Amino acid sequence: MGAVPFELIGKRVWVAGHRGMVGSAIVRRLASEACEVIIAGRDELDLTDQRAVLGWMHNQRPEVVVLAAARVGGILANDSMPVEFLRDNLLIETSVLTGAESVGVEKLLFLGSSCIYPKHAAQPIKEEALLTGPLEPTNEWYAIAKIAGIKLALAYRRQYGCDFISAMPTNLYGPGDNFDLNASHVMPALIRKVHEAKLSGGEVVVWGSGTPRREFLYVDDCADACVHLLRHYSDDSHVNVGSGSDVSIMELTRLVMEVVGYNGPVVTDPSKPDGTPRKLMDNGKLAGLGWTPKTALRDGVAKSYAAFLNGEGRGL
Repeated sequence: MGAVPFELIGKRVWVAGHRGMVGSAIVRRLASEACEVIIAGRDELDLTDQRAVLGWMHNQRPEVVVLAAARVGGILANDSMPVEFLRDNLLIETSVLTGAESVGVEKLLFLGSSCIYPKHAAQPIKEEALLTGPLEPTNEWYAIAKIAGIKLALAYRRQYGCDFISAMPTNLYGPGDNFDLNASHVMPALIRKVHEAKLSGGEVVVWGSGTPRREFLYVDDCADACVHLLRHYSDDSHVNVGSGSDVSIMELTRLVMEVVGYNGPVVTDPSKPDGTPRKLMDNGKLAGLGWTPKTALRDGVAKSYAAFLNGEGRGL
């Protein structure tokens, strides 16, 4: 097991998935850590190809790895492409963690998702709730893959003494988000819907009932938490990374409308799924390590809307 605190200065840090919202935020955050960030684009390296990943890692010799790469998407994407969400994420995790052990990586951080928890887990959700009940059916393929990644990281700790840790971020949003309405999560979808309703003078359509409650964390806060965990955490349990508070989807819709500057009609679409009724994580473990978020929800939404207007995202 690794020593804590872990020093990043002068280390070669591979951020796998650097073009994604989370990965790019981690690259931004690492700029102030005096380490050498190394990256590989999809045109250079297929993360689902274990042989290619192993060869690349033996050549590049990263000392630290942050696995932020994954096939991700919202309810619709998860529900319509179960094979891709399960298969591709399993392959990515296996390739990168196997390679990390092979080349003697000093520290690895695996990023999961709060969707790993049971649909009806007690709130706020503690890390110990993992595998204590059925998953939310609309994203179980992605969740199962992420659970497998957590367990694979733990297996490498147990069997080979690798300093591999896992973090479970809550719903993230910010620059670089996916604003494609067919593949986006709730925050970018609402930002786009409200913006387009403002332009057309039309109504804002909220999926489901609007009553489910969700926790949101600005992506640069998540990146800061990841660096904090790399430096200050080395143990078996995964660690929740969240804001510690939640809002209903309807409350979030009203907040986005205030930020965008639109006061038109809002309607719900009960034909669309609600997903998990509530998902608020217990962040006591991370707080105990000395980290708390800095960005208030309203400020984060304003930054995200500015990024959307500037074209800083996918699906635009």
